[in-house]
Amino acid sequence: MKTNNIENETKNGFFDPVHDITSTPRALVAMAKDFPNGHLIPFHRHDRSQLLYASSGVMTVTTAKGIWVVPPLRAVWVPANIEHQIVCSGELSMRTIYINPDVAPGLPRECCVVSVPPLLRELILYAVTLPRLYKPASPEERIMGVILDLIQTLKVAPLDLPIPRDTRLQKISNMLTDDPSDNRTLKDWGKTVGATSRTLARLFRSETGMSFRQWRQQVRILEALSRLGREEPVTTVALDLGYDSPSAFIAMFKKALGRTPGQYFKRV
Repeated sequence: MKTNNIENETKNGFFDPVHDITSTPRALVAMAKDFPNGHLIPFHRHDRSQLLYASSGVMTVTTAKGIWVVPPLRAVWVPANIEHQIVCSGELSMRTIYINPDVAPGLPRECCVVSVPPLLRELILYAVTLPRLYKPASPEERIMGVILDLIQTLKVAPLDLPIPRDTRLQKISNMLTDDPSDNRTLKDWGKTVGATSRTLARLFRSETGMSFRQWRQQVRILEALSRLGREEPVTTVALDLGYDSPSAFIAMFKKALGRTPGQYFKRV
């Protein structure tokens, strides 16, 4: 899929669509971008770490190691130099904080989704209105310092999907992400990919840290978040994902994420 991005090629051969921003000589810089439903930002990387915040819409961030779905009022942390792709679901309002990794070496070295508390939410929305080249020791720089302090306290949300490396598991992964409602057992999948259910169960544990059932449920949770973020009805999402009833889907969702879908997407 083609995008409308104007991209600058970095010295490493990767494309960086925001090179002018990331080269700003400040520890933190902010950017606001809005994208239409279905927009693709192809694989790229930056020499700064990023906090990608979705004030509306849903982002799906993919790296070589996994997939992270970011519903509204959450953010994904992407460390510097991690190659990643972003797909937009719904009208996406993306607000990004770019951070020089030297100012916060203790931040995570892997991608993760984090919940964004109300104070940080408001500060991010304010930060994108500030001049990028704010003055040292200015109120703007102090605001950026508070943002950095708050980022270091964020709690990780369980919204990632590890991508297996084994070719047989990758075949299952591709088919299930295309059709999360597929209810085949691991024994059935073994016949499809040419392996015993015991072998596949062992591989799922070793490569994803989850059982097959847990991994498949995570596929469904992430797909549900993406679709609910586009304001699709809960009943439609539940039935399309293979659940017998909306109540069964809601019970699974609440058990996994601690809230019903309505509560999860409620602004607080």
